[in-house]
Amino acid sequence: MSRAGPSQSQKSQRGPQPSQYHSQRATRRSRRAQAREDEEEEELEQPEAGDENIEMGPDDGEASGHSELDRKASDLVRLALFMEQKRVPLRREDINKKVLGSNTRQFKAVLEKAQKLLHKTFGMELVELQSRNYREEDIMAGNEEARNATGVKKRVAAAGSKTYILRSVLDSTIIEQAAITDERLFEEQMNDAPDEEADEELPRRYGSIISWSTCDQLASLGILYVVLALILVNGKTMSDADLKANLKRLGLPSNAVIPVNEQAAHKAMPLDAFLGQLTRQGYLDCFRPGDNKAAGGKRGRAPAATQAAAEDTQTYEWRWGNRAHSEVGEQAVANFTAEFMVERSREVITDDDEGQEAGPNRRGRGRDKENTAEKQLELMQKAIERSAGGNLSGIN
Repeated sequence: MSRAGPSQSQKSQRGPQPSQYHSQRATRRSRRAQAREDEEEEELEQPEAGDENIEMGPDDGEASGHSELDRKASDLVRLALFMEQKRVPLRREDINKKVLGSNTRQFKAVLEKAQKLLHKTFGMELVELQSRNYREEDIMAGNEEARNATGVKKRVAAAGSKTYILRSVLDSTIIEQAAITDERLFEEQMNDAPDEEADEELPRRYGSIISWSTCDQLASLGILYVVLALILVNGKTMSDADLKANLKRLGLPSNAVIPVNEQAAHKAMPLDAFLGQLTRQGYLDCFRPGDNKAAGGKRGRAPAATQAAAEDTQTYEWRWGNRAHSEVGEQAVANFTAEFMVERSREVITDDDEGQEAGPNRRGRGRDKENTAEKQLELMQKAIERSAGGNLSGIN
């Protein structure tokens, strides 16, 4: 005869079941761990011998907050330098994604610390590019105010484009002095040059602090400034056909190959591809007249050579991009163009005067030439301003 099993009440009167037993052991372990933590906290709170005179710094929360802010500022500086190396504007959304993460409200504080670090260490600053709509509306409002002085200028478009570039904060005088040839430095450079190098491979020595001999972007930079100057003196806009025709007269046909940065994937590129690169970098804008999308803020794509052959290139026009306005400036390009034109005319006059007799009369003519050159420079600058439509802007 089988015995009946224990009743439910008997089960409850017995010792704890396995699950209850393990839970009780876990509870006892947690209590012992909590007791040990309390003892450790008491030991940390009690100062050791000789610690009574040590001043306490800021609390741990504030210190960790500052270190986190410094880390994010350093990350922003590294990101800005990386994007500047590629000559690509830094977007606000990239800063939020790669630097700030979920703490987007820290943007202003992180930017201020990054600006101090850039200014002190690299002599540079982050500058927000103006939006195209804001610049165009500002020009239109300025023209309207010139016609009606009582009108109130209304700026509807946002001033900032939420894109940033790095720009030098060095004074122009420092840069000019660093580009001047120093005889002692030039002599040292020539003495340090290896004797076994061939003349063709020997880099040119300038004897200046700025080492132009190691710069591999002079050709592309010079072509950029020529393109900006052509667009400026043409009324700040220029058709694609006119731009290509003027560049061809200067020895740069559409199939010309432009040398670029040695660090680039391609050491050289055709002219059309080079103009497209300047468009992506923000130096130029390519658009169709009357195209609302071009005026709406999106940068147009430069027409390729095959596309230009199939379509009427007169429908495409070029103008300065946001980066050119913030990095170069219309006034600087106008001054450069005027100085270049006057200097070329002076060289022609000097060549014509060679072989004439020397003496007081010649020295007097030299002073007259200097005065004439200053007047020519002033007249040339005014002529360029009129050709550009007036209101030349500086760096913004």
